[in-house]
Amino acid sequence: MGAVKGTQTMADTKTTTGYGFGTFQGVFTPSILTIIGVVMYLRFGWMLGHVGLSTSLLIVTLGSLITFLTGLSISALATNMRMKGGGAYFMLSRSLGLEAGAALGIPLALSQAIGVSFYIAGFAEALVGSGLPVVSAWEPRLVGLATLVVLAVVATLSANIALKSQYFIMAAIAFSLVSFFLGATPEGFTPLSARDTPPALGFWPVFAVFFPAVTGILSGVGMSGDLKDPAKSIPRGTIAAVLTGYLVYMSVPLALNHFVSDPGTLRTDTMILQKCARWGTPILIGVWAATLSSAVGSFLCAPRVLQALARDRLIPRFLGRGFGASDDPRLAALLCFVFAAVCIWLGDINVIAPVLTLFNLSTYGLLNLCAALEEALGNPTWRPTFRVRSFYSFTGFAGCLVAMFMISPGWTFVALACEAAIFWLIKRRQLRAQWGDMRTGLYMALVRLAFGRLAKREHAERNWRPNLLVLAKNPCVDSHLLELARGISGGRSFVTLAAALPPGARNDDQVRDLRDLVTRTAARAGLATTVKLLTAADDWTAFSELVRNYGFGPIVPNTVVLDRPPDDECTPFGGFLRQVARERRNILVTVGMNELPEKGFIDIWWRGKNANGSFMLALAYLMRREPLWQKYPLRINMIIHRRTQSEAEAVLSEFLTHVRIEATTRILDSEGRAFTEVIADHSADSAVTFLGLRAPTANETDEAYGAYFKAFDDHLAQLPFAVFTLAAEDLDFRRIFT
Repeated sequence: MGAVKGTQTMADTKTTTGYGFGTFQGVFTPSILTIIGVVMYLRFGWMLGHVGLSTSLLIVTLGSLITFLTGLSISALATNMRMKGGGAYFMLSRSLGLEAGAALGIPLALSQAIGVSFYIAGFAEALVGSGLPVVSAWEPRLVGLATLVVLAVVATLSANIALKSQYFIMAAIAFSLVSFFLGATPEGFTPLSARDTPPALGFWPVFAVFFPAVTGILSGVGMSGDLKDPAKSIPRGTIAAVLTGYLVYMSVPLALNHFVSDPGTLRTDTMILQKCARWGTPILIGVWAATLSSAVGSFLCAPRVLQALARDRLIPRFLGRGFGASDDPRLAALLCFVFAAVCIWLGDINVIAPVLTLFNLSTYGLLNLCAALEEALGNPTWRPTFRVRSFYSFTGFAGCLVAMFMISPGWTFVALACEAAIFWLIKRRQLRAQWGDMRTGLYMALVRLAFGRLAKREHAERNWRPNLLVLAKNPCVDSHLLELARGISGGRSFVTLAAALPPGARNDDQVRDLRDLVTRTAARAGLATTVKLLTAADDWTAFSELVRNYGFGPIVPNTVVLDRPPDDECTPFGGFLRQVARERRNILVTVGMNELPEKGFIDIWWRGKNANGSFMLALAYLMRREPLWQKYPLRINMIIHRRTQSEAEAVLSEFLTHVRIEATTRILDSEGRAFTEVIADHSADSAVTFLGLRAPTANETDEAYGAYFKAFDDHLAQLPFAVFTLAAEDLDFRRIFT
């Protein structure tokens, strides 16, 4: 079946050959070179000066632990699917659906673009602050923009050249670390006075600046479309990079604390590693190389995420265009270039780092949640070759969430609100993907859990809701049934819209098309419903089968809604009503109404002798909570004879004292007339009139009960819209109000 009107069908991401990188070049190298970067060279002394050695090691361990757990989750996800372009976005969209994938994929691409500016800003700061002649007088932002242009050209023209150049960068970084660890206390070192020492920051502000140092694994994962064997390379390269980075990050604070003990110097001198090293030049080369390699890694990843988003039609499709045999995303890279340039011009790395942290933490958190849910659900499709217990992935998710709120609750809410807005916008577009995701399995698990709890609990009146089975002969035309169901359900009840099809009337494709049409018709009427189409010899056979068998466990429709049938169907209709009453289901039969009037009342006619009055009042109250029905005041009517008026007033007054519902009342004297005449006269101005039906007797025939209903209705033919009700459920409806 083709895409329904108003929707788009998503094909899976375009299959391309890519570069065919291996584990070391495609995952480990971009990951480790993004991890060992600007934060280590320019902010480890700053971190140590603010929080001390033990807390610095704790921050490194906590950040690395979150990244390690996320690496495990990524490895599980990558080995359970055929990875293509888009990295983390691809995993999220194929696990949680397009909407969730876009909600995190778009911020992920932005965070990678911000990462480019973050690392280049660090390079510019290190170059200008190096003390070298000429360059020390340059404007850091202009240096950053010039650097961005060069890197963009290299990374855009060929990812292969960019990644191969990082072997030399890795060697430079390794030599710089050797120079640092062989160093000593700087000569001529003079501690700052207490007055010149900036006040110390707390744990979480420092953690926010540090955490981008351990987010490099997304650079390796982002190359998924260019890997020869992603299922093999992503787990090995990612975990190896995290462990290597952790060893380096734990060693640097230990050595630095041995070399320099003055907090003021550590907080203020961003080039303290150079001054502690045996040779200063390798540190300069190392920091330049590290920052540039990190920028290259992010610049390679961000356009590929945008390209995957565009090919799934979540952003403009021209961004998905690839160039050359390796499908390079040059148009997407141009957009990333512009975004990074703006960020470089607007802020330094201390400003950019917390924003980058929140973006990465939200992405990490959802990747962990995906892996945890997949493992916990245990669907047959979940068969990763790299298994991770759900406990570890849930721990990673919790760690990300807690860290986000501890860093900045306000900006966390802003980030989550932006992601929710993206989710909502994509949801409104009604995109349809050809791949499956785990949402159905998740919903089934929640339903199974809820059913198990419901089956063990007694159903109390305080939790009663009208779960509707709406029986429509023409559901695309019977709009009054949809409006009534919408008002009664209020979006808080289960609603099933059912119709009968004659045998052989339609093939399977036509039935699916009709079901989609009915679903859209109900949605336009504001009614969230499940559509059920049955094939049967006649409507009453199909409807009887539904009433008898439809439902699951403790969730079954307790209220049946249908239109009054033609006069020639009076006998089967009477039999159907008798069956519904025997099944202990409530009955609502509608008569009249083409469209709602501008003015009117919701009238209830109650004799105060059975459960119908409380049932009708409950329905009317629910209706008035919906905007469609709020303009119609509630009016309760009772017909009495003169000699029983005081008794009727006492009954109604006592009842209304307890219900806490705003309503006007009318106690009317029949004056010897038939009660149907009184109702017809006094409800002529109503928008909807609720009337109670008597229950069928044990020996009553189908014909007799059908004739009773017909006679009752014929006398009230003048009413604009009548709803005949029978409270047949095994429930004391009065307790809803008392």
